[in-house]
Amino acid sequence: MEQLQSAFEPYRHLDPVGWIGVFRFLPVWGGLVAIAVGVLMMLFGGRQLFRLVAGPLGALIATVWAGPLAARLGFGASIRQITLVATIGLLGAGLLWPPIVVFFAFGVPAGLVGGQIAGPNDWLLGFGPGFFLGGAAGVVMHRLVGSILSAAVGAWVLVLGLLSTLSPFTTGVNWLASNPVAVLSVAGVFAAGGAVFQIFVRPSEEEATARRLEKAIAKKRAKEQKATEERWAKYNNSKK
Repeated sequence: MEQLQSAFEPYRHLDPVGWIGVFRFLPVWGGLVAIAVGVLMMLFGGRQLFRLVAGPLGALIATVWAGPLAARLGFGASIRQITLVATIGLLGAGLLWPPIVVFFAFGVPAGLVGGQIAGPNDWLLGFGPGFFLGGAAGVVMHRLVGSILSAAVGAWVLVLGLLSTLSPFTTGVNWLASNPVAVLSVAGVFAAGGAVFQIFVRPSEEEATARRLEKAIAKKRAKEQKATEERWAKYNNSKK
């Protein structure tokens, strides 16, 4: 757990170079797995598969933010226990009901912005309303959010996987990792492409259901037509 927290420590701050540096914790085989998972999340993670995105994403949110929030709320003595419980809880919640993770994914940043605006003395008064309003907005738009969020997470996992896989074979990876604008731009292009595919190209759940129903009806009609033709053939043969 401590190694995982140290790996994701840069995600608690505005540290793009540190965000990219997470790829160094991945072995080559881990990079290959990350590439496969990233592509899957980027193209197909916004619907039924969003559970596979929401679970790890919930665990990541808890790993990154549970400790600092616990310390801010006066539970600094129990940071490790709170982080562990929150990580397991959000992992399970994301696998069972993804909107919970969407709530936290939007609520925590909105709450932090609200707390920053309110100032140190009234931090909780700013965090609370921002957290609930941001979380509620995310849940209301969770279908659209699911497509965009899964595409963004998938693109980032894909980029980290590529860096990890290529790192032992080329020194250019270290140069690229030190240029966060380039890495973030590549990830942004992948994320935009994945989101466009999920939202505009891939059929919606309603369209997919309608197509399956049409295929089932067409199959049933073809079967009935074949049965009718066979009965007429038997009838005609009996007449001869």
